[in-house]
Amino acid sequence: MNINLIKRIGIAAAYKGGEVLKENFDKIPKIKKKGSIDLVTESDTESEKLIIETIKKVFPSHTILAEESGLENGDAECLWIIDPLDGTTNFAHHLPIFAVSIAFALNGDIVAGIVLNPVTGELFTATKGEGANLNGIPIHVSKTQKLTDSLLVTGIPYNFKEIIDDIQTRFFNCLKASQGVRRLGSAALDLCYTAAGRFEGFFEQDLKPWDTAAGLIIAKEAGGSVTDFSGNSFDIYKPEILATNGKIHDEMIKLLELKG
Repeated sequence: MNINLIKRIGIAAAYKGGEVLKENFDKIPKIKKKGSIDLVTESDTESEKLIIETIKKVFPSHTILAEESGLENGDAECLWIIDPLDGTTNFAHHLPIFAVSIAFALNGDIVAGIVLNPVTGELFTATKGEGANLNGIPIHVSKTQKLTDSLLVTGIPYNFKEIIDDIQTRFFNCLKASQGVRRLGSAALDLCYTAAGRFEGFFEQDLKPWDTAAGLIIAKEAGGSVTDFSGNSFDIYKPEILATNGKIHDEMIKLLELKG
């Protein structure tokens, strides 16, 4: 498998989808609700359509897993994992913190990731074993040693009302132990910003594979540590993700593990 070709097509697809988002960003979106606060816009579906078309022109037999259209079965070894608009609520409110997220997995192992913010022009990329980049320049996680000197980022799942006690406990544990906790509204960018050293750590629960797949490899290739809240190996189908610069990871686990 030519991973460089995979990466080039993934980047091309991200820019195609990103063009739709950028063109429609200042317009009043037509919004549908998948849940009480889980939104989808026409831009989500238009972006996804162009992304899939771009990929399928070159790799017609590959399997596609996309947020809006679901699973399209194909070659079981080759899987594209697509979020055409990560941060839909931000987009709908004209807040420029959102991204196109595209990952490629070979035999279940994520080997390439692309995350593009079409408004800022920031393109985060990574391929397995070759490091992570921002607009072609290598990036690395923060060298901050202590949690007390760290800035963290988190997200709130759509079903937060059902698990509000756990969320509050974890949030305030981290807030009290760090310099601060931000909530930006795009897990893909949260992972990339951790990879770039802007945050020392990111934690969230109840995400979907398309939320974390691309950011996962970008964070790991930038030198980050990625596990679940208990320190176990993370994969994109797990309900918890903790990504850090590695130096504060053990401290973060202690804050996130809830005692029964």
